[in-house]
Amino acid sequence: MKRILVTGAGGLLGSRLTDILSRKYEVVPTHNTQPTQARSVKMDISDRDVVFRTVSQISPAIVVHAGAATNVDRCETDRDWAWRVNVEGTRNVAEGCTRIGAKLIYVSTDYVFDGERGFYREGDKPKPVNNYGLTKLRGEEYVEEICGDHVIARTSVLYGWHPIKLNFATRVIDMLRNGREINVVSDHYNSPTFADVLADIILRLIEKDLKGVYHTSGSERMDRYSFALKIAETFGLDETLVKPVKMDDLKAWVARRPRDSSLCVEKAEGELQIDLPDVDESLNRMKRIQPAKFDAK
Repeated sequence: MKRILVTGAGGLLGSRLTDILSRKYEVVPTHNTQPTQARSVKMDISDRDVVFRTVSQISPAIVVHAGAATNVDRCETDRDWAWRVNVEGTRNVAEGCTRIGAKLIYVSTDYVFDGERGFYREGDKPKPVNNYGLTKLRGEEYVEEICGDHVIARTSVLYGWHPIKLNFATRVIDMLRNGREINVVSDHYNSPTFADVLADIILRLIEKDLKGVYHTSGSERMDRYSFALKIAETFGLDETLVKPVKMDDLKAWVARRPRDSSLCVEKAEGELQIDLPDVDESLNRMKRIQPAKFDAK
């Protein structure tokens, strides 16, 4: 059975990847801070020697690199940390893959684009407007430079169930269930992506042994405010508690965000021979698999 190593398995995507890929492959999850998988192996991707040793010992055929520094504002204020994790960490993983001849699937982001146009295709020129996007782009460049056999899978606004950490969707659910108002930007557009859907896409990329850059997100372009309303509607929560604001008025953000970083998924749909779901379909799937600990009290 083919062995797959997953970095960042303590995070949302990494945990879902571990569960979904394990249905067909032998999966070895790795983490750095807090494991969510019983058999997870500790691996600090910023430590070159640790990465080389761990990858060599596990000897996977494929590495799915989902580990990253994703706090956009902290990446802006703590640039050394962001560079160490997203750039040097990715370079270490890429070099580790090359040393043993493993395929690398690198999970990147819509934030490599400037957001001036939206509906970006794989061949469009990246131009990040914040340090998070810049570090993820530098990671892409290392992957392309070092690994002959690689996939760069760009995604957008990941959401889903995680046992510890909240994300946009679960934060909206939590706040509305507790009767709290939430301000959400109405002029910030993305392609919301259910983590289980992305894990399914990565499984198909593996099965078809594809190479190159793919936009792997939900199929629908949507502003965050409308997305929050969809979440409220799906989970039977009070939509009037969701209040629209403009990006320029949101003082909590430190880093600049691209206005419209939505992704075109036609290439992935065509080569994988699938129809990627819209927001309604994904949220309904999320609702169907809601863990007991998230049930409304």
